[in-house]
Amino acid sequence: MDRKRKGRLGNNYLVVLVLLVSLISCKEDAKPVIKESLAVIEEPEPVFEFGFNIDDYIIKHDTIKNGDTFGVILERNRIGYPKIYQIAEKAKDSFDIRKLQVGKPYTLFCSKDSLELPEAFVYQPTKEDYVVIKFKDSIYAYNKHKPIKYVEKTATGVITNSISQTLEEQGLSQRLAYKMADEIFAWTIDFRRLQKGDRFKVIYTDKYIDDSIYVGIDNVKAAYFEHKNEPFYAFEFLTDSVKGITDYFSEEAKNLRRAFLKAPVKFSRISSRYNLKRRIAVYGYKVRPHKGTDFAAPIGTPIMATSNGTVTKASYTGGNGNYVKIRHNATYETQYLHMSKRNVKVGQFVKQGDVIGWVGMTGKTGGPHVCYRFWKNGRQVDPFKQKLPESKPISDSLKVKYLDFIKPIKAELDDITFKRKKKKDITNNNQVTLNN
Repeated sequence: MDRKRKGRLGNNYLVVLVLLVSLISCKEDAKPVIKESLAVIEEPEPVFEFGFNIDDYIIKHDTIKNGDTFGVILERNRIGYPKIYQIAEKAKDSFDIRKLQVGKPYTLFCSKDSLELPEAFVYQPTKEDYVVIKFKDSIYAYNKHKPIKYVEKTATGVITNSISQTLEEQGLSQRLAYKMADEIFAWTIDFRRLQKGDRFKVIYTDKYIDDSIYVGIDNVKAAYFEHKNEPFYAFEFLTDSVKGITDYFSEEAKNLRRAFLKAPVKFSRISSRYNLKRRIAVYGYKVRPHKGTDFAAPIGTPIMATSNGTVTKASYTGGNGNYVKIRHNATYETQYLHMSKRNVKVGQFVKQGDVIGWVGMTGKTGGPHVCYRFWKNGRQVDPFKQKLPESKPISDSLKVKYLDFIKPIKAELDDITFKRKKKKDITNNNQVTLNN
């Protein structure tokens, strides 16, 4: 075999060998590639409180104690008085730091280091409102209002003992009992003489702060009470948009309320009645007429105006302590004594149920209570022996509007079925979020 032929054969063998190696490589490359999956770490959503990212601060919650002032609180947390004075001056247009009230909560947002120096102070005068004072670099203050959500709910109950017990067994707010017994049906049904089998249905609105913090019942939209097999309807209706006055009316547009509440405080007891022949041991058992009705209640209990009217006196005397007097019309006046603090000023118009002060022990008193005094035609009388007038009837011009207004609400109320509930049941049959 000549050299040329041998060379061609060698080249062919070389080509075949290259092809075989290529095929083997392709097969190896065709093998599936196993990729390692990397775990995706999700960052947690930041949590904010009063607009502050809580991860950025050391947070200290507390309440205002006796003797606490804005300066004392900051000085206790290592802020010097020159800086405190500067903060107070800059913040005074938004908030008067002298108005801190004992028992109200506050929060300090402190630096996240070993010094833990406060960088912001948040004060909550109410559950819904708060004041922020920032002073890390620049100093500024502002007022904020927490978002409020209203949720409409319905509830029913069948009386076995009392309305309070029926609501308690369902885990419902006792505020519903007060609303129905002392406000809505107070002059229609005697709740001390309810019968077993009496029953009720109610549409009401619950109030929440920040979507989750329950702060109580906002209002009762409508109610139905069946007492001794007789039905009673009640519908809330705005009668004066200027003064914001609402009343409860029957399905025939009859006002269900009297012009006056039965008591100026909720869930209290009468510790001393109107008595012109009362004798007191302190005065040697001499006759000392008592021309008021004393309602015993814990210090700080809100005192309500028993009727719409204008404040004519808001003052202090040695005997009355802090007191408020209200003129309701040409015939009636009321007075509220021994308040710990007043909440109204002379000339101010107040509505029935408005808080005008808080129960205290100021003036001549042996215990915490409000002495409620009632005038008719300039003479003090016993309110429980008066035939008190009904509230202002609905005007003819509003009556047609009212009857149209309650039609869908009455249908909704009638559609609610009665059912007994156990303690473990949820507190409402139905709920609808109204707004945020």
